[in-house]
Amino acid sequence: MANENQGVDDPINPSHYKQGKIEVIDFIIDQDLPYLESNILKYVCRHRFKNGVEDLKKAKFYLERLINMLQ
Repeated sequence: MANENQGVDDPINPSHYKQGKIEVIDFIIDQDLPYLESNILKYVCRHRFKNGVEDLKKAKFYLERLINMLQ
């Protein structure tokens, strides 16, 4: 029986989160990263596989929030 979802991206864990040898979420959990750092990492890591510059702008947004919070 053929897989009905073959060729369809998993909406819960899409392919842009599965690049390389480890998933970004596994690194985030292993390092116990808080929200802002997690989002920065997530958007930087996926930008080449999903939304390009838009994801980099999202990462920049969270990075600027983190910098402002720490100053």
